[in-house]
Amino acid sequence: LSTSPMSVTTSGTTPTESFTTTSGTTSSNFTTITATTITSKIVSPGSTSTSGPTATSSAVTIAGSDSWLLCNCTTAICIEDNMVQVVPIICNPPPKPTCANGLSPVQVIDKDGCCWHWECDCYCTGWGDPHYMTFDGLYYSYQGNCTYVLVEEIYKKVDNFGVYIDNYHCDTRDVVSCPRTLIVRHETQEVRIATVKPNTLQVEVTVNKQAVALPYKKFGLSIYESGINRVVEIPELKMNVTYNGLSFSIRMPYSLFGNNTHGQCGVCNNNTADDCMLPDGSIAENCETMADHWQVVDPSKPQCSPGIIPTKAPSTTPKQPCKESSICELLLGSVFKPCHGFVRPEKYYAACVFDSCVLPNLDLECSSLQVYAAVCADQSVCIDWRSHTNGVCSYKCPSHKEYRACGPIEEITCKSSQQNETSTKQVEGCFCPNGTMLYDSGVDVCVKTCGCVGVDKIPREFGEKFTVDCQDCICLEGGNGIVCKPHECAKQNKTSCDGEGFYEVNEVNSEDSCCPIVTCKCNTSLCTTKAPKCTLGFEVHSHIPSGQCCPVYECVPKRVCVHQNAEFLPNSSVFVDKCQNCFCTNEVNISTQLNIISCEHIPCDTYCEPGYERQPVKGECCGRCVQTKCVIHTRNNFDLILSPGEFKNDPHNNCTIYSCVNIHNQLISSTSEITCPAFNEESCKPGTITFLPNGCCKTCAPLDSPTRCSVRERQDFIVYKDCRSVDRVVMTECEGTCGTTSLYSAASNSMEHSCSCCRESRTTVKEVKLMCPTGHSISHKYIYVESCSCRDTECSSSQSSELQSTEENDKASTLNRIKRAISLTLK
Repeated sequence: LSTSPMSVTTSGTTPTESFTTTSGTTSSNFTTITATTITSKIVSPGSTSTSGPTATSSAVTIAGSDSWLLCNCTTAICIEDNMVQVVPIICNPPPKPTCANGLSPVQVIDKDGCCWHWECDCYCTGWGDPHYMTFDGLYYSYQGNCTYVLVEEIYKKVDNFGVYIDNYHCDTRDVVSCPRTLIVRHETQEVRIATVKPNTLQVEVTVNKQAVALPYKKFGLSIYESGINRVVEIPELKMNVTYNGLSFSIRMPYSLFGNNTHGQCGVCNNNTADDCMLPDGSIAENCETMADHWQVVDPSKPQCSPGIIPTKAPSTTPKQPCKESSICELLLGSVFKPCHGFVRPEKYYAACVFDSCVLPNLDLECSSLQVYAAVCADQSVCIDWRSHTNGVCSYKCPSHKEYRACGPIEEITCKSSQQNETSTKQVEGCFCPNGTMLYDSGVDVCVKTCGCVGVDKIPREFGEKFTVDCQDCICLEGGNGIVCKPHECAKQNKTSCDGEGFYEVNEVNSEDSCCPIVTCKCNTSLCTTKAPKCTLGFEVHSHIPSGQCCPVYECVPKRVCVHQNAEFLPNSSVFVDKCQNCFCTNEVNISTQLNIISCEHIPCDTYCEPGYERQPVKGECCGRCVQTKCVIHTRNNFDLILSPGEFKNDPHNNCTIYSCVNIHNQLISSTSEITCPAFNEESCKPGTITFLPNGCCKTCAPLDSPTRCSVRERQDFIVYKDCRSVDRVVMTECEGTCGTTSLYSAASNSMEHSCSCCRESRTTVKEVKLMCPTGHSISHKYIYVESCSCRDTECSSSQSSELQSTEENDKASTLNRIKRAISLTLK
C-alpha cells in the first residue's frame, strides 16, 4: 500500500431565487492508495493509527474514475492501476437565505448525512379575532364564523391529512370572530382542541370524539403540553400544530410540503404572490376573499355551506381613529426590542391596535403580544412581557408551579432523559420551581427526588411505605414503582348488639381509618314500648337503665289536686260549689297519691225584709229572699202586708181597700177607693142616718122615692202587671135599687123569688197608656159602662135556717163588687 498526496476541488450548489435550499463543499487534500491485495487497510492522511474504519473489496480490477462513499464522510475514487484515492468530504457553510415569513431559516442535513443546507420552514399562525400570517408571512384578518381549511395538500401524499379551524362570532355585534376549535386529521385519527371558555387559555383535547389525557401517543401521532400550549406532533411528517385557545401555529418542513399546500395558510414556497390561492388554483384579489372559499362541512353549523360564497362581513377597519391600548405600544418599545432584529413587530402591532379598537373590552390585544413573544422564543429570544401589562395580560399558575416567560419546550421529568436539552427554543408556561422537576409528563407533580407518585399525587421516596385507598404500599425502584397489597386490620373483639333498640354501626378508627370499629348505637325509634297515658294528676317519667337503649316509663304523681277533670296547684283555690270555700293543700292522700282539697262552708244571712221569705235556690248555697206577700205603703206611711187573695181596708180610711193577687207567679197589689153616692142628710128622717155595709158611705131611708139603677162615675188608677196609669182614670159602674120579692106560694108550698139586678146594658172598650217599672209603656184596654138597667136574674132558694143577716149580705155583695171591679181592671 502506497500513498501520495494530491489536491482536488469540489464546488457546491448555488441557491436560486425560487428555491429555498443551498449546499456546498470545500476543497481538501486526498490520498492516492495503491491496492495490492484483496484486503486493504485505508489510512487517512496525516494519521499513524491503525485502528480506524476498514473497507473490504473484491479482488477485481477497478478502472476509470468510479467512486464510492466510505464511512465517516469520506469518498473513495478509483484512478487506475489499482490506485484508489480516499477523499474526505468537508462542507463549506452555504449562504444563508432570507425567508419571506421573516423567520430564520433552519439547517437541514443532506441525504448523504455529511453536509447540510438551509430551508425556510412552512410556518402559519393565527390569533385574536382572528389575524392570520400565512406560510410565507402574508398578514390578513378574516371574520368568518364557519369551519375552514387551514392546510391541505394540493397533491395528496398523506392519507386523510389536514388542519382546520372552527371560528365563531365572539362579540354580541357579530362583527368579529375568534378561534374556537382547532382540528387536525391524520389517517385514522381526528384531534380536536376546543376552547372550554371563550377568550381564555382553557382547552380540552379529544381524539375521534373521545376525551383523552395528555400526553397521548398512538398510530404515529402524539399530543402533549408545552407551556401554555397543546401540541399535536406527527413525527413521520416532521410537523407540529400548537393551540392554546387564543392562538394557533402550524410548522411543517419545506422538504415535505414545499409548493404542496393550500388553504387559509396559503402556498408554502417562500413567495407571497400566490398565498391567496382559491381551491380552483386561481388567485384572489385579497386573502379576505380567499378565506371565504375554504369552508368545509360542519354539522354543527348548518348555515355554512361549502361552495356558496357567504355574505361579506362588514368592514372591521375602525371608521374613526382611536387611541390604541398602551399594551400595544409594548410591541414597539424597549420590552420587545431584543426581538426586533429577528422578527419585525409591525404586523403584530397592527393586529393589536385593531383588537383594542374594535373590541376594547375583551382584552384580545394580549393575544398579539403572546403570539409575537412565542415567535421570538422560536427564534431563541426570550421576552418576559406579561409583567409590563399591569395585570391585564397576567397568567396564573397552579399553586405547585411557577410562571416563566421562557421555559423548555419539553420539561425534563423523572421518566425522561436527564441529559441537558440542546434546543435553544423556549416557550412560556407554568413549570416546576427550581430544585424540583416534573415527575412525569402525564403526572403533574413536582418532586425534589425521583421516587414514586401514585393516584394520590403525593411524591414518595424509594423504599417508603405508605397506605393509600386502604392498600399497604411500598415505593420500589424499577418495575411499576408502587407495589400494593390489601391493608390488614387488627383483630377486634366481636361486639353483640342484641338489646332492644341497639344496632351495629361502623365507626372511623382514629388510629387506622381503613379498619372501622364495630360499635353498638342506640336508636330509640326501634323501641317497641310506648309511653303510657296517665290519669289526671299523674305524669309520665322515663329513664334508661344503665346498659340499655329503650326507656322505662312510669306514671308518677304531679303533687296537685284533681277536681272535675281539672288539676290545681297547691295553695290555689278550687271551686266546688257556692256554699264552700275550697283550696288545694300540700297534704297527700296516701291511697290516691293526690293532694287533698280542704273546704269550709260559707256563712249565710237569714234575714229577709217583710213580705219576703228565704227559699232554697238551685246553685246558691244560702237561698234567696223571695217575695211571698204584697207590701203596700199606705198614705199614712204605714206598711200593710197582704197575702195573695187578701183584702183589707185602710186602718184610717174605710173607703180605701187594699188587695193582693198572684197572677202567673207575680204578686200584684192594688188600691181601690170606694166613691160614695151623693148623700143629703136633710133628706133623711131624723135618726135614720147610717153607714152602708161597706162601712164607708152614709145612707138613710130616703124621703122621696128610692134611687133607681143608674150609672155612677169614679176616678181611680189602673194597675196591670206592675204597670200603672199615669193619672187617675174615669171609670163607671152601675148602682141603684131594683125590685126584689120573696113571696110564699100556697100552690107550690114554697117561697117564690123575683130578683132584678142593676147591671150594665151598654158598654164600650177604652184604651189607656200604662207606665212600667222598666221605663217602657204599654197600651191597656178596659170596659167603660155607658148605661145601666135592671135585669132579671135567678134567685137562689134559701131556708129560714140559712138566712143571713142583711148586713152580712150587703158586705159580701160589696166585696164581690170590688173583686169584680179589680178583675175587670186587670182585663
